[in-house]
Parts: sequence; C-alpha cells; structure tokens
Amino acid sequence: MLTKQIHFASRPSGLPTLENFAFTESEAPALQDGEVLLRTLYISVDPYLRGRMREGKSYITAFEIGQVIESAVVGEVLESLAPNFNAGDVVVAQLGWRTYNIAKAGQLMRIVPGVSPSVALGVLGVPGLTAYFGLLDIGQPKVGETVVVSGAAGAVGMTVCQIAKFKGCHVIGIAGSDEKNKYLHDELGVEKTINYKTTSNMCDALKEASPNGIDIYFDNVGGVVSDAVLPLINERARIVLCGQISIYNSEKPEVGVKPQPFLLIRSASMKGFIITQYMPRFAEGISQLAEWFKSGQLKHAETIIEGFENTPDAFIGLFRGENLGKQVVKVI
Repeated sequence: MLTKQIHFASRPSGLPTLENFAFTESEAPALQDGEVLLRTLYISVDPYLRGRMREGKSYITAFEIGQVIESAVVGEVLESLAPNFNAGDVVVAQLGWRTYNIAKAGQLMRIVPGVSPSVALGVLGVPGLTAYFGLLDIGQPKVGETVVVSGAAGAVGMTVCQIAKFKGCHVIGIAGSDEKNKYLHDELGVEKTINYKTTSNMCDALKEASPNGIDIYFDNVGGVVSDAVLPLINERARIVLCGQISIYNSEKPEVGVKPQPFLLIRSASMKGFIITQYMPRFAEGISQLAEWFKSGQLKHAETIIEGFENTPDAFIGLFRGENLGKQVVKVI
C-alpha cells in the first residue's frame, strides 16, 4: 500500500515556510505481530512543533533533517495483528504525518466514544489536558479570583477560560481579533476580553479589566503581553507558564521585563510545565473533561483544514493567528 508522507526538509529561520517541508510517497512496510495499519483521519498541528525544528537541547527531541514529521494523529484501524484492536476501531497516537501509519498497539489510545474523532486532538486530547492540569494543579483557582489567559482563543486557552469559570473565577481573555474575542465573550462567558493587536497600551487595558489585580495568569504567549501582566499581579499570585508562541520564531533571545522583583514583592510563584509530566493522571483528566463535554458545559471550537497536502500550511497558519480553537487537518 502506498502512503504519502511529509518530511522535515530544512530548519526554518524565523517563520517556517513551505520550503521547510518535503512530500514523498512510498510503500508501507508489512504488518508485524502486535501492530495495526491505520488510515489517517485527522492530524494535529501544534505550536510546540516549531521548537522541534530548532537544533539544541529541549524537553523533546529535535526533528532530524529528512525525518517524517510527527504529532498527534487520529486514525482508523484497517488491519490488526494486535489482540486488543480490530478493524474499524478509531484511535489516537503520536504518529507520522502520513496518510497511512503502522503502529504498535502500545502506542494507541481509543478515543472517547460518542464524540467526533477530531475532538480527541483538542478538548479531549492533549490541549484539554494541558488546560486542566495547568490551571487546576499549578494555578489552583479559588472562587472570586481574577484569571487572565493569553492566547485565550486557542485550543488550550479557551479550555482554561471555561474551567476557570466553572471554578467561580472572573476571567479576562486576551486574543488577536475582535471575532475571537466575541466568541470568548458570547459563547464561553468570558467577562472581559482584550484584542492585543489593536490595544495601544496593554498595561492600561489590563488595569481597567482587572481593577482588583490578577491572581492567576495562564501564559500561552509570553512577550509584551506577559510583560504587561507582571505589574498587576496580586499577593501570592500564580503564573502558569504553558507556552511562549510570540517568541517561537525569534532568532535572538527576547529582552523584556524581569519577573523576579514582582514575584519577590508579591510572594508570587511562576511555574512552567510539560504535559507529559502528568501522563500517570491522564485518565483522570480525560474522564472529567469528557463529563463536562458530554453534559454541554465544556464547549469546543476547532478550525479544520481539509487535505493532507495542506498540513504544512495549517501549521504555518498557527503563527498568523488563523485558527479559532484547535487547528486540525482532515485527511481526505
């Protein structure tokens, strides 16, 4: 069986371009005991992949030039030599950007039944788990507190906003368009929103939106947005470092406000995390997220790009802010 695949062709300088990707076609290897053949249904494109395109030590191995790019993939089992999986099962796993994948049974997780398969890449997948554990374990929200979320209209951000609302918090969402902020306000109940692209003074905008200061900052963005938050944090505030998408394409170290004086004076904390640290608790997180989702409490938005050949475009679009919610590719 022929499979199309997308390789990492060259390391980008700044924003990735289509020249950094290469398409090939090859024969899929024969199925071995304990393996399944999957037809790819959906591919997740995620900002953290930009970090894997850069040489050097990080929390995850860098892509090698020429290797097939990989991320979370939803696939349908076509053939199985694994005892626990049958043809027709729909699963999610970390796999290559291929139209067909061979995978070992131990890599696979069945999706939550009764929901759209793509949701396993968003609110019931790694982005949802990131929001869940980042906010609840590190942020520890309390009723009446003020929570600021940057990148609030992304897959992680909008889930953070909703969980914070469930916990009785006052939520301020920061996103890059009026359309996204309208969704946050009208659909998710976020009390205040700020368009960072049209706001001339973020500090003043945040001060107006949070007259009682900021208790929790869930940081998906970094950069000047985060610099504006620091002077407004309250005593014992918690800053959750989840992502820094504003600087992923930067070639030089960022220069900005030093956080230490604010953390010291306010007895505040700032903690980064990687979601794989919570793998032993994934079942707990998915169970709660699925309960909220199936009850209609937890809403989900996704931007679906159709066509396997458009996967690199979909990835690059993340850094242009083209997505509302989770960005996925539907392989057709």
